[in-house]
Amino acid sequence: MKLLVKILAGFAALVILLVLVAFALPRQYKIERAMVMKAKPEAVFAQVADLKAWKNWGAWQERDPGMKLSYSAQSTGVGAWSQWESAKEGNGKMTITSQTATKVVYKLEFPDVGMSSTGSVELAADAGGTKVIWVDAGDLGMNPMNRWFGLFLDGMIGPDFEKGLSNIKKIVEK
Repeated sequence: MKLLVKILAGFAALVILLVLVAFALPRQYKIERAMVMKAKPEAVFAQVADLKAWKNWGAWQERDPGMKLSYSAQSTGVGAWSQWESAKEGNGKMTITSQTATKVVYKLEFPDVGMSSTGSVELAADAGGTKVIWVDAGDLGMNPMNRWFGLFLDGMIGPDFEKGLSNIKKIVEK
């Protein structure tokens, strides 16, 4: 019986320690990838400004070709949205919140996990063509599990950004 009490006390102490450490972890996260494409900014912008074009280059559609996509009446401009349902990639919604000639800002919502983030794709002039900078950032809140999860986000999302940028590059450099 004493051994069981010691095991339970040790487990409780470990849980408390993990929760306390979680609050020392960063609350904010930011994932960023960039790539230079030998293409005019207008060609690149056409791929990122139209939500219907994302299915042609996004890494997520490659992993789940059966993903169900739906769109607002207009797929470009402020207020345009796309929504997806996927057994492999989860469910979500992306809404354009701001758009200029060189930048698209969007909000991502993941209702299954109660999280959201803000993303952007920005174009910048570069000697080699057009530099595309893709960013996703968010607040992990006070949930200790989310804070621990945040440590792995760059490794999880970063490769998808790299794949997406590579796919855009193939499309616009043809």
